[in-house]
Amino acid sequence: MIEQVILVDAQDRELGLMEKMEAHRKGLLHRAFSIFILNDNKELLLQRRAESKYHSGGLWTNTCCSHPRKGETLQEAAHRRLMEEMGFDCELEKALDFVYRAEFSDGLTEHEYDHVFIGYFNGTPRINPVEVSDYKWMPLDEVKKDLFRNPQNYTEWFKIVFDRFYNHVKS
Repeated sequence: MIEQVILVDAQDRELGLMEKMEAHRKGLLHRAFSIFILNDNKELLLQRRAESKYHSGGLWTNTCCSHPRKGETLQEAAHRRLMEEMGFDCELEKALDFVYRAEFSDGLTEHEYDHVFIGYFNGTPRINPVEVSDYKWMPLDEVKKDLFRNPQNYTEWFKIVFDRFYNHVKS
């Protein structure tokens, strides 16, 4: 199945569909979501992307992120993808959204209208090795410090969204 993304305008109104890699090659704005899972110790569940991912392989990032499919709500897509990547599901609450653009050395561009969800989970993930090579729980303040000290270890979008997420949960 060819994966498509939903192209949107700056107000997140649907404009049409496009094959995912073509949208990333052209840098067109499309709908996406990012999930941040916390445990009772206020630690963030980070995933390390599989090396085989089409970009940012081997880098640490938020718990899960992806794109909704045509006819799928953001909530449905977020739950589906959390299960596909991390092997669990939990309640998710929409926290914020924003638009970002990040260009990569391989010629791809992430230009996304990103919807951020937060959930809580205290179990053990069952990661899908096709998507995720590792995971770890990290205290939020430690994540913030490590992002500053070692930005090369993290995905571009995580570096962009983390402060927004951090300020949202700390307020």
